[in-house]
Amino acid sequence: ADEAATIAGITRVLKADDAALSDGLAENMAPLVQSLAENYSHVLAPATTYGKNLLPRAAAILDVQQISDISGIESEDTFVRPIYAGNAMATVRSNDALKLITVRTTSFEAAEFGGAAPVEDVSGGTNAQLST
Repeated sequence: ADEAATIAGITRVLKADDAALSDGLAENMAPLVQSLAENYSHVLAPATTYGKNLLPRAAAILDVQQISDISGIESEDTFVRPIYAGNAMATVRSNDALKLITVRTTSFEAAEFGGAAPVEDVSGGTNAQLST
């Protein structure tokens, strides 16, 4: 959280330090994403195994579509993503008020440092007891 707070352009970092989240299980994190998402228009995660596990669960709880593996941003509701094993690119648009998006991080320039955002503790996370 402290390192994320130093990224230029970041205005606030939310830090959840709950025992239910200590194992990093997506089924425990998804309800926290749900509770925080109402304050945002876009929720992003890297297109890693964890991000691809977490955001579909949160999207299902929130009843919105998840937009996968974007490699470009056209506007606040229009994104570019690969299709056909990366042989073609599709431009997709979402009409959902809330967008949950996984991002191909290597498709974007690295963020600059130099910010000083406050780190705020948030509560949440539930032990769904679906995995051990």
